Order: sequence, then structure tokens, then C-alpha cells
Amino acid sequence: MNQVNLTGRLTKDIELRYTQSGKAVGSGTVAVNRRFKQQDGPTADFINFTMWGKAAENFANFTHKGSLVGLGGEWQTRNYENNAGQRVYVNELNASTFDLLEPRGEQPQSNNTNVADVDPFSSKGSSPLDISDDDLPF
Repeated sequence: MNQVNLTGRLTKDIELRYTQSGKAVGSGTVAVNRRFKQQDGPTADFINFTMWGKAAENFANFTHKGSLVGLGGEWQTRNYENNAGQRVYVNELNASTFDLLEPRGEQPQSNNTNVADVDPFSSKGSSPLDISDDDLPF
């Protein structure tokens, strides 16, 4: 059974596009904290996802960079040949469901240092995390 559930924070606003037939497709990246902590702080995996149809439109309308979300769907691997003739493999979550895990516009405030509770996108803390597209591993 191919079923994936992830909980994390969006690294940027959802990129919403439409196919030629008018079907919505949203894509983005979710930062999912690992269960262990390294010396320099929490460690996260940055996982790409796509979402289709009305779910993608709703997700884009109700979330923003830093939103805590739950995503459910199937893991998919696809490949294509790039302009240089090299085979490129892409692994991503094909999300079909989502949950908004905090009230809209509200950022959690916690002094707990448990890695599962750390908000890397919060401006309230000793060392906020600033993620640019250059920082992402893909």
C-alpha cells in the first residue's frame, strides 16, 4: 500500500498553476522535522509535493509560507530527460488531502526546546531560520 502522511511547515507560498484544460495544480515544499536534534539545532527534510484540482486551490487560498500543515497522499517517482540529455528522477508526494494544523494567521509560541515543537519560521527566538531557494537541496 502506498500511503504517506507528513506534518510540517510550508517553506514558501504554494505555486498554483492551471493546465491547458483548466485543471488546477499546486506545488510546494514542506519542511518536516526529524526526530533527533543535531548540535547546531533541529534537522528537517524538505519534501516536494503536488496537489490537484479544487484541493490545490483551497490549499493555496488557506495557507502561506510557514503554515503548519498535514499532507496525505501517495509517494511517486517520475523521470524525464533534461536538455543536456541526462535522465532526471523526481521523488515527491502526490497529495490528495490536507489538514490545517493551526488557526489561520496564528503562529505557535512555545519556550519548549523539544525538536518536535520548534518553530523554525518564527521570528520570536534567538536564531530564526531564513530559507531561500538556494538553500533547498533540489
